[in-house]
Amino acid sequence: MKIRIIGAGRAGRSFELALREVGVDVDLLPGRSPHPALASGAHGVDAVLLAVPDRHIAAVARCIRPEVDCALLHCSGSLGLDVLEPHMRRGSVHPLATLPDAVVGSLRLRGGTFFAVSGDQKATDLALVLGGRPIVVDATDRARYHAAACVASNHLVALLGQVQRMAADAGLPLEAFLPLARGALDDVTMLGPALALTGPASRGDGPTIEAHREAIDPSELSAYDAGVELARRLAAGRGESTAPRAASSRAAASPAPATTHAVSRS
Repeated sequence: MKIRIIGAGRAGRSFELALREVGVDVDLLPGRSPHPALASGAHGVDAVLLAVPDRHIAAVARCIRPEVDCALLHCSGSLGLDVLEPHMRRGSVHPLATLPDAVVGSLRLRGGTFFAVSGDQKATDLALVLGGRPIVVDATDRARYHAAACVASNHLVALLGQVQRMAADAGLPLEAFLPLARGALDDVTMLGPALALTGPASRGDGPTIEAHREAIDPSELSAYDAGVELARRLAAGRGESTAPRAASSRAAASPAPATTHAVSRS
């Protein structure tokens, strides 16, 4: 498989290095438009991966002449395939991983991560060649999927920013709380969120929660209250069967065969 990547940012360079490491013939073009090489970007390759900002994908796709033997892919988490018109072979491959730089990004792309794929088979092929686990996300579920991904990553980082501020108010460093956060994530992996939940909201300890609210800076109250409400909601659902959820979590934590899983809503 020969791949051409358009876009030399963190995502593009991460994919380039990862694909080279697994023996794929790959080259990289800047994503600037107009660029003299863009028009023929689909010539002589099996797939073109657009690793440019979401707002530029449609414009770059229109600059590339369609080739019948080439699939045009993007790695956006939120966009569907309509942005790749007028190309007939269209697909998307979005890694559920953060790519802070090319080296770390390459390791994560090759680390058995999940990839949300749709459209042309080349999207799934690309995920599999990296050793990833493809999951098919329908266009109607794309925004829900990407919202969940943002909560899992961006919102989690923002929440740890709140931990840093609150810890600083008590004269403590963020580093003291990071093992606690890692342990909680490990527990979720092993048990699922409901069984991993601990703390005053999970046990209905109202006085402790009120003591927290009186002690913390008023600017932190809205986020704290939102977290308490989420914890209470999770605790209230513990009456449901948790065995399938725990089994699913263990399966996700263990190595999976190279197959594609369809995700759909009932």
